[in-house]
Amino acid sequence: MANTYSNFFALTAGEMMSRNLVVIPREMSLEGAARMLRRSAVTGAPVVDIYGRCIGVLSATDFMTRVEHGGDAKPQRVCSDIHCKAWQIPSGVASTDRRVEDCMSRDLVLVGFNVKIGNLARMMMDAHIHRVIVVNTATDRPIGIVSSIDILAAVARASQGEEAVAEPEYMLAGVV
Repeated sequence: MANTYSNFFALTAGEMMSRNLVVIPREMSLEGAARMLRRSAVTGAPVVDIYGRCIGVLSATDFMTRVEHGGDAKPQRVCSDIHCKAWQIPSGVASTDRRVEDCMSRDLVLVGFNVKIGNLARMMMDAHIHRVIVVNTATDRPIGIVSSIDILAAVARASQGEEAVAEPEYMLAGVV
């Protein structure tokens, strides 16, 4: 049991990161970025400059903040139907003259390949974010991403090593 814990806490960003990375150019329109993220089924991605360096992150929270506070006198709801897609943008909110760099988060949490899982979780909690960007530390170019889901998956895998795993006794909503 102690070995499982030590193995778990030895996990690094490089071992857990998603390598299939969606990268958004800073000059892209917000509407184009929303479509790209939706088609890729991700809720956020690193934003890069013309040299491929990570300069920001665009997330669902950034879009919601833009809808609530961007240019309009009154906040707009993204969708009145609880089953809408997270990336739906009301007409009139996104315009082709608004670029990703106008909306992205500039407070980055970039990590190297060898940062351990405990530090990753602490960074996410301290910054109130759901993902950290793993970069080549020499170039600041993104090479992967570790999301809160990646950390939860590592916890689930580690707990399977401690006890026999049976079929889950729960069902996901909408899954038959």
